[in-house]
Amino acid sequence: MPEGHTLFRLARDLRATFAGHPVHVTSPQGRFAAGAALLDGRVLQDAFSYGKHLFADFGGDTLHVHLGLYGTLVGGAGDPPPAKGALRMRWTAGGPDGAGVWTDLRGPTACEVLAAPEVSAILDRLGPDPLRPRADGGVAHRRIATSRTAIGALLMDQSVLAGVGNVYRAELLFRHGVSPFRPGRAVDAELWQAMWADLVTLMRSGVRMGRIVTTRPEDRSRRRGAMARDDAHYVYRRTGLPCRICGTAIRTEVMVGRNLYWCPACQAV
Repeated sequence: MPEGHTLFRLARDLRATFAGHPVHVTSPQGRFAAGAALLDGRVLQDAFSYGKHLFADFGGDTLHVHLGLYGTLVGGAGDPPPAKGALRMRWTAGGPDGAGVWTDLRGPTACEVLAAPEVSAILDRLGPDPLRPRADGGVAHRRIATSRTAIGALLMDQSVLAGVGNVYRAELLFRHGVSPFRPGRAVDAELWQAMWADLVTLMRSGVRMGRIVTTRPEDRSRRRGAMARDDAHYVYRRTGLPCRICGTAIRTEVMVGRNLYWCPACQAV
């Protein structure tokens, strides 16, 4: 599932490409036909993300998209490709430079037109998003500090913290030597403050790079030149491989429906 930095980039790209222009909205698949008809020909006012949710403001009506596990949103310039398969929604417009532009949405969990109160209801149930200006990590810690639930599960709870997925969960816990099985109430304020600041840095880096890189240069197989393909992470998808720090085999098991990765030595309970 795309994590928060990906949705932030998608919103930024939609805003840069379509904002201020009338957008031709269609649903070749037909499952979003009514919503497409409501938005078709209207001017995009703004696009923004919050956690794993994407919003496009058409002035009074807002498109809400959640990509889920299988959704994709891609676009380009020029004529769009032939509309094939399960194409939920297509945008086309003249574009800021006069050239034709398009974007296609496939396989989302949610694609719906909402009124302002419905948008507010979604935002109200989400925890702080590290990529939002002035986001308060203390709000998340107030939930974490009173919970017996494992921190590895709490980090995936979007009502606690918005935008964190499986990769950021595993890598953040490793970088701070925290067992994913530690109860939330055993994560003190000082530790959480360091984790929050690190998460903000990592996710902003993900926005800049378009990918998640969590390893420090000194912990990679190549300390100079281009980074090797498998050097981006400490534990994520490295089951059975030696820990980059201590050499212990990385372990995995399922937690809240997703594969969890950790080093049993560096992140001892």
